[in-house]
Amino acid sequence: MKVLAIDDQQLVLLPLEKRLLELGYEVKIETDASKGLELYDSFSPDLVIVDINMPGVSGLDVVKHIRNTKNSDTPIMILSGNTKDDTITEAFELGINDYMKKPLSLNEICARVKRLIGVPQIDNAIHSKSNVMIQQRCVGVVIPCYDEEERLLSDEFLNFVDENSGYHLCFVNDGSKDKTLEVLHELQKGREDFITVYDCEKNGGKAEAVRLGMLHMAKKDDLDYIGFLDADLSTDLSDFDDLVKTIENSDFKIVSGSRISRMGANITKESARKIISLTINFIIRKILKMDFKDTQCGAKIFSKDVIDIAFSEKFVTQWIFDVEIFKRMTIHFGLKKAKAMLCEQPLKRWIHADGSKLSMKDSVKIVGQLAQIAWVYRSKKSNLKTIRSLKVA
Repeated sequence: MKVLAIDDQQLVLLPLEKRLLELGYEVKIETDASKGLELYDSFSPDLVIVDINMPGVSGLDVVKHIRNTKNSDTPIMILSGNTKDDTITEAFELGINDYMKKPLSLNEICARVKRLIGVPQIDNAIHSKSNVMIQQRCVGVVIPCYDEEERLLSDEFLNFVDENSGYHLCFVNDGSKDKTLEVLHELQKGREDFITVYDCEKNGGKAEAVRLGMLHMAKKDDLDYIGFLDADLSTDLSDFDDLVKTIENSDFKIVSGSRISRMGANITKESARKIISLTINFIIRKILKMDFKDTQCGAKIFSKDVIDIAFSEKFVTQWIFDVEIFKRMTIHFGLKKAKAMLCEQPLKRWIHADGSKLSMKDSVKIVGQLAQIAWVYRSKKSNLKTIRSLKVA
């Protein structure tokens, strides 16, 4: 029994392919719909699973090709995040057999496949259940790492990427002096399609590690959103996923985690660090002219179309590049529009991790770095105003 799956996002296809192969089906996957049509002719599948929203040739075009051009009654299942009634109606009128709306479980997809074409009679087929959910969006996560050999929580990352389709983790080794790079390559082994290791030979600091990782991930066509997260998982992956859900169901361009103490949340900080954080935050709000509660949380998610604006240029500072990101958005879009694009979302959990690279002495230095940001970006804003006035003239 042969299944052809066509979707422009490889991160959706890979877990589906793996599960169907385990059940005994012969499977071909394709991210280019035009090549998928060629594969349909040569592969002669018993079932076609196709997405709707794809560049160039759409899922409905694939259905028309099979039903009208080929005059074939091959069973067709739509697997899509498109929930518009007119699209679903048109798909059924064209002759599809089933319409599955993302997100949904891999178990349900497989149950629907079995109902349509039956189950292969193969002795070594794996019939256990899967915990994987097929999502309607694909997300890249950059995790900067410097001397994380002892602290890297490998099992947590592996379990998350195994159970959450649509995620691609990019670990950036920031010139570590210990065996961090070896640990990362071991973590990646066997999951190369879901985990990338980006190696910086020299230590450039967290800001540069994040920037290079974000720009590297932006080159991947199948990602909708890209964010970054601290390697110590002081903000855990489930909380990060909540940030992703917010951005995908809104018009926000950036959703930033916030370590605000509130009922029902587990937020811990060292008392001295908390006092310094409040002082720094007051200065940041004055610089940004925004009522941010916490710009420095190491968990943020970005719409792909603002990555270049936020990360194309090197940052002025090493530790408070988050402030620079928001300042760049303000300069590019204007304060009012930038405010509408940014969302600060309280976390359910944030735990101060032992071994943090940011010392109390560094915290004090941040005040000086904030003054540097205020000066540099005031100059950038003035230069931009000059350029715009010259264009108008």
